[in-house]
Amino acid sequence: MKRILKQRITRTILLAGTSFIICSAGSEPVYAQEITTVSAASQTADRSEEVVVIGTRRTDRTLTNSASPVDVISSADLQTQPSANILDSLKNIVPSFFVAQNTIADASSFVRSPSLRGLPGDEVLVMLNGKRYNRSALVQVYSGGDTGLSYGAQAADLSAIPAIAINNLQVLRDGATAQYGSDAIAGVLNYGLRRDAGFELQGRWGQYYKNDGDSRQVAGDVGVKLGERGFINVAAEYNDDLGTSRGKTRPTAATFATLNPSLADQIPNYPGPAQIWGSSPTHGYKILGNAGFDVTPDSELYAVLNIARSHTDQSFNYRPPITVPGLVIDDGTTTTTTTNGRNGSYNPVYLTPCPTGNPTCPTGGFLANGQTFSAANLYPAGFTPRFVGVTKQAYGTVGYKGKFENGLTYDLSGSLSRNVLSLSMYGSLSPSYGPATQTSFEFGDLIQKEANANLDLTYPLEVGFASPITLSGGAEYRRETYKATTGDEQSYAAGPFATSVPLYTETSPGSGVFTQTGTSSAQSPAASGYGGTSPQAAGSWSQKSWGLYGGAETDITQTLTVGIAGRHEHYSNFGNADVGKINAIWKATPWFSLRGTVGTGFHAPSPGQSHVSILTTNFISGNQVQTGTYPVDNPIAQYYGAKPLKPEKSTNFGVGTVLTPTSGASLAIDYYNIKVKNRIFISQPFAVSAADVAANPGLAAVGVGGNVSYFTNGLDTRTQGVDVVGSYRTPLAGGSLNMTLAYNYNKSTVLSTDPNVISTAQIINIKHLAPNHRGNVSAAWSSGGFTFNVRENYWGWWVNAVDYPTVKDAAGNTTVGQKFGAKWTTDLDISYTFAEHYTLTLGASNLFDTYPTKIRASTYNPIYALTNSTADGQVYPRNGGPFGINGGFYYVRLRVKF
Repeated sequence: MKRILKQRITRTILLAGTSFIICSAGSEPVYAQEITTVSAASQTADRSEEVVVIGTRRTDRTLTNSASPVDVISSADLQTQPSANILDSLKNIVPSFFVAQNTIADASSFVRSPSLRGLPGDEVLVMLNGKRYNRSALVQVYSGGDTGLSYGAQAADLSAIPAIAINNLQVLRDGATAQYGSDAIAGVLNYGLRRDAGFELQGRWGQYYKNDGDSRQVAGDVGVKLGERGFINVAAEYNDDLGTSRGKTRPTAATFATLNPSLADQIPNYPGPAQIWGSSPTHGYKILGNAGFDVTPDSELYAVLNIARSHTDQSFNYRPPITVPGLVIDDGTTTTTTTNGRNGSYNPVYLTPCPTGNPTCPTGGFLANGQTFSAANLYPAGFTPRFVGVTKQAYGTVGYKGKFENGLTYDLSGSLSRNVLSLSMYGSLSPSYGPATQTSFEFGDLIQKEANANLDLTYPLEVGFASPITLSGGAEYRRETYKATTGDEQSYAAGPFATSVPLYTETSPGSGVFTQTGTSSAQSPAASGYGGTSPQAAGSWSQKSWGLYGGAETDITQTLTVGIAGRHEHYSNFGNADVGKINAIWKATPWFSLRGTVGTGFHAPSPGQSHVSILTTNFISGNQVQTGTYPVDNPIAQYYGAKPLKPEKSTNFGVGTVLTPTSGASLAIDYYNIKVKNRIFISQPFAVSAADVAANPGLAAVGVGGNVSYFTNGLDTRTQGVDVVGSYRTPLAGGSLNMTLAYNYNKSTVLSTDPNVISTAQIINIKHLAPNHRGNVSAAWSSGGFTFNVRENYWGWWVNAVDYPTVKDAAGNTTVGQKFGAKWTTDLDISYTFAEHYTLTLGASNLFDTYPTKIRASTYNPIYALTNSTADGQVYPRNGGPFGINGGFYYVRLRVKF
């Protein structure tokens, strides 16, 4: 109680101080700060005349006269964030950007898929210097709330981009498929890269308040001018982040340690939790080069190269070796007891076959004579597999652009990219292989390759308007290939003990007469924890597309700007798509503008979404369930009703206002409405019965009691909301004060779906997994060499009904999921620059060590008295919620710049 009171008092002092600063600043600020600069960071430059390069083909658009809402995030805004992953930086800065922490989430812990405005990551187009960035090799198939908003999506892996390489990030919060092609339904992220000369080096060390999660990062940037005609800029980052743990050990592990003290130290991670709920240890590097050279005074040859690699080592679920009865639980209504069973791999397999030719012990039978094998031979205290993901990214663009004397501009470019996710595991076994089992496995590679070619043209046409009509047009060709390579045989196959067999016992020693005394337990196929890619699921699939676009933009008068764009694309696998967009901004007064957009868009299914096949082990309410996710062309998916995928289609409109009442105060309010038809998703799980396996033998890999899901165009949704962004800038106490406010309200509604395909729990998560309300207010004051930054973040309440149902109807459909309460977090940092070139920063993220609401006891997630956690050791929500479960983080950074 004292700790909470202290936090509230300190937070009140900080906010009161901020309010005092506003009131004492005076009514005539002398600096301007454009509304769409979301962060307050330590920038002192006026951004009101920052040129916008996204959402328009003109070269004279600025933040104040853009017809579409654009956020410009500076390099300092990104670099001052205490995270090596740019996903977490954007989550802190942009309220409508959401990404989960993902603790034990299979491959989704290696590549986290974000969401913008409540829509999946592959409905957000990512660009480097205005050129399309490639997708990750991972299709998000993990079935928990960790991927709820991007379930089934295949998005770009933003974590491969080093923050120090970025000059600014422009976030177009508007549909732009007509301008840039498939995927730009929710908006566009365009990373503008540095081209300055000089040298910069940064080093950061940090740690969580719980004394874990040590984080080390080194980043550098070198820029060189090539005389007066060109430049080369190379940036690199290296990070090494240790893991965190915010759960408890499993009740079965705690009991095993008590009953078997001599074996306790063989429990994984002992004396800590047997399985880890937290951030996984990760390390890696990322390099980005940007270069340009003026071939003539009016033309430039340019190139971009991005290479990255990361290695993540994730804890899986603990496999207990014993059955524990009498565990006391709270199910939300009463206190009772329950039994937790041992893992199936601890059931013995019998090794001695029946004697050849013995009529009382026929072929196929085994002797129950004590000659057995089980996981206990390898892991007597249980085991927790470790799942390893290595991502490798390579992206390159070369182009030539210029301008003719008549005003015609051209930009011809080509891009090649390759993203690889290599999956492996150690500390496990393949139960159906008995004593011949491996303990480590290679699951194969997932590979995404893309080739793009673009031609962009513009021409200024004078017709007597306030500005020339900027005519634009161009063409694009794309080839996209998805490949899955075969894993180790034991990683996917069923071994000799995958089926139950009759067991026989000799009636008397030496008699040679046997009687059947039972049957053995069938062992699960594939590796325990994850299934490798089988030869049947391996392969390579490609998709080609070409597109043509055209547009026009002009200032009809000094106060009215309009734009129109249209695009036609043809896909080798899906046919044609035609989309368009109209936008306008009217400057009603020098300080008040109205803007609006109307458009249509599309997202074509990727080859990965159409062909990926994954087998994994999920734990539902603590119980192990083998789960297969299959593409629509797989006979298993078709058995459960899968149909060919179709492109998603969208219709969006938005209206907004821009107010600049003084030179240093501004406010923008934008409403948006996005309807998506045929949204690509993954179905709810279908339980596999013995009859199903008999009807479709391919289901043996999943097994009786397992689950099957498949890709589907299962939803029509409408997402609408409001973005509010404001800023205020003024001199104060001999320095400069910059304050910003950013708020987002977002709500998604499912308009139609097939209840036999999409579950009610999934629908609840689409509506409420990300908070409907999210905002932050920040202040940055700088004077001389000192800079002081404080940001208060608001995270509204949210619901995870897939992982934490609390009420189900008679048919077993979830009607209510646990509601996790709204929270406030505070970020603070202080910097001092000395000797002109050196800056030392001390800071804290989540200053008051705030955590999400704990998991509440329910029938479906009871809390165990022994550990005060769920059956699998969870205390906090597994996806981390909107700001994570790690708590407070403090850090120190040293920056050197020449």
